[in-house]
Amino acid sequence: MKNEASLLPNSNRISIISASILLIYALIPFIKSPGQRIQIQLPGLFLQYDFEFGTLIAVLVAAMAALGADWLIQTHPDRKKHSFVQHGFVPALTTWVIGVPLNTLSIGTEWWVVFALGGILLVLVLIAEYIVVNPNSAAYVPASLGLTVVSFSLYLILAIAIRAGGFRLFLMLPALIPTLGLLVLRSLYLSSNGKWHWFWALGIALFVGQIAIGLHYLPIQSLTFGLILVGIAYPLTTFVSGLVEGRISAGLWVEPLFLFIFFMTMAFLIKA
Repeated sequence: MKNEASLLPNSNRISIISASILLIYALIPFIKSPGQRIQIQLPGLFLQYDFEFGTLIAVLVAAMAALGADWLIQTHPDRKKHSFVQHGFVPALTTWVIGVPLNTLSIGTEWWVVFALGGILLVLVLIAEYIVVNPNSAAYVPASLGLTVVSFSLYLILAIAIRAGGFRLFLMLPALIPTLGLLVLRSLYLSSNGKWHWFWALGIALFVGQIAIGLHYLPIQSLTFGLILVGIAYPLTTFVSGLVEGRISAGLWVEPLFLFIFFMTMAFLIKA
């Protein structure tokens, strides 16, 4: 029987991954680079996007986090066919979302608080990703639940940042819909002990995407926008998770309904 302690991640590898990512973010405020304006003229449509240095760094660091998670998972005795696509998404999303406030805030107390909390969150996500490789681990359920909660929390922050940034629709949808689809797909995978539910993930992502299109043209606050999207996506994911697990009792509706009411109440308590 394997020692449960042996299924904890290698501390040296976690330190290298997290330290490398945080070091890059720590250097960003000291690197000044002019942004580039990308313009594309299509028949009847003109597209314009201001590309900044921080955006490139966020993408590269997200890729680094995904590859780092795979490097960490390689030391797991039960790794088998687990890939960086499977275990790299949440770490990549974590580093991407951490970079949003770090790129916008000026150096000060708030910046350092975000930096420190972001580093702690990244380490916890990497540990959880390592644990869920083994579905028979005693820590699998809390680790998988933690990854799901963190994922939707990060999606909330992402949606708020996109809305606050005034992104146009053609930039907003590619950022929100595929991200949510992968997030839901991974959450269902964890809750069903290793089964991929592509149809449900695609359906939820497209449905919430339609809601996002409608909300895009309404004069609502960024926080309200994010809460509504998560308040629909998270309960739907919870409901489908119970459905694929075979739960058919009235309890199948209780948690999703509670989550929906909670998020909608929070959203509408905020002044539009």
